[in-house]
This record gives sequence, structure tokens and C-alpha cells, in this order.
Amino acid sequence: MRYTLLSWNVNGIRSIYQKGFVDWLRITEPDILCLQETKAQPEQLPDELLSVADYYAFFNAAERKGYSGVAVYSKLQPQKVEKALRIEHFDREGRILILHYPEFTLINVYFPNGQASDERLSYKLDFYAEFLDYVDRLNNAGYNLIICGDVNTAHREIDLSHPQENSIISGFLPIERAWIDKFLSYGFFDTFRLFNNEPGNYTWSSPLTHARECNIGWRIDYFFVNRRFLDRVVSASILANVPGSDHCPVGLEIQI
Repeated sequence: MRYTLLSWNVNGIRSIYQKGFVDWLRITEPDILCLQETKAQPEQLPDELLSVADYYAFFNAAERKGYSGVAVYSKLQPQKVEKALRIEHFDREGRILILHYPEFTLINVYFPNGQASDERLSYKLDFYAEFLDYVDRLNNAGYNLIICGDVNTAHREIDLSHPQENSIISGFLPIERAWIDKFLSYGFFDTFRLFNNEPGNYTWSSPLTHARECNIGWRIDYFFVNRRFLDRVVSASILANVPGSDHCPVGLEIQI
């Protein structure tokens, strides 16, 4: 069986709901859709978002309303769902959903943004470290892993339009890029780069200009898999023409 997975930072699930999100989901019909930066508690959502036909829906919201949060819509019923790294100061921000299926474990994660302050950059780097420890334990325990979400860092110079100008900005700092190098060295693979090593492929563009129309942006949204799941990957993509957010969805097709 082939399955299509999509991951999308929606920059507010209530916002994209007003822009036709449910219709888009019904037309697109991914087997699993992972959302980041939902910015809503489940009780703030309309029934049409809580219960979409043919999908199981899972939410992890931040304690702070209107902030962070992740969600998953899945046609496949997971065996178990977890919502925490079990580290309180990270878990209160609602940044992760872990869904265990018979053939793989899917981790939907919204990594912190470090641009606001040195304190938030430190928080981001601490989250990176704890997350790597967590997935490394799963990897060593024999899990098939798919990891997706907004990593909030562009890995290489080809992953953003203006690398030199942004080399001192969080999101392209050497220490952040080095973490992605370290993460990959633990046996994980950036699936998009398995199929496409060209520049000019971005997943986020500034909403304050016509950056997306001019193809100016950053590739900061990813699907990763571990080595033992690598031969299940069929294709990876960026859905650059999907409107509604300052990010666009990224896709992964797998064969089980």
C-alpha cells in the first residue's frame, strides 16, 4: 500500500479554516496530515475541524492560548498517541504529537523559533538537544521513524534565498545548522534532498512582501526518516502553490 503524508505549518488553524481548509483537505485527501502552529485549544475549534469525515483527529495545544500547538488528521487509526517529551517547560507549549502505527512511528513536531531573544534561542537549542536524545532512543530501540514539522532552521545555503545576509539571524545560525548536521549523523535522512538537490525550493516566505511570488524564502519544513525506513520512501515534495499560510505544505509518499 502507498500512503501520502503531508505536513503544514498553518499559522493558525482557525485562520486557514476561514480560507477553505476543510474543502482543501477533502479534495487533497492525504492519508495523514500533520499541522503545526495551530494556535488554538480544541474547545475553541468548530465541530467541522474537530470531526472531519474519514479522519481521526488529534490535538496538542499550548497552555498559552493562541500560541504554538500541533494537530494530526489521520485516515489510519494509530495504536497509541503521545503528547509529550515529558519535560514540563517544553510540554506546556504543545509542540509534539507522537503517533504509533503498526509499521512506523510518526512524530509531528513544531520546533521553537529563536529570533525573539537570546533566551528563546537558548530554549530552542535545548529543545533540539532533548528531541535528539528522545528520537535517538527510539531509533536504537528499533522503531521505524518518520519525523515531520517546522524545524525553524534552514540547513544549507541552497535552503534559503539570501544565505550570507541571514547568517547572523536565528534560523540560519551556524550552531542551529550544526544541530541538523548532528541529527542527520545519527542516522536520519532529509527526504526532500533524497530526490532534489536544487536551490530555489522553499517552504516559508515572508508574508509582508510578495516574497512567495518572487520565490524568495527559506526551506525550514521537513520530513525525515531513519535509515531502516529509507527503502519505504517513494517520493518527497513541496506543495509550493497551496495558499493560506506563510508556509506551504511538504509531502512524503511511502510504500508499506
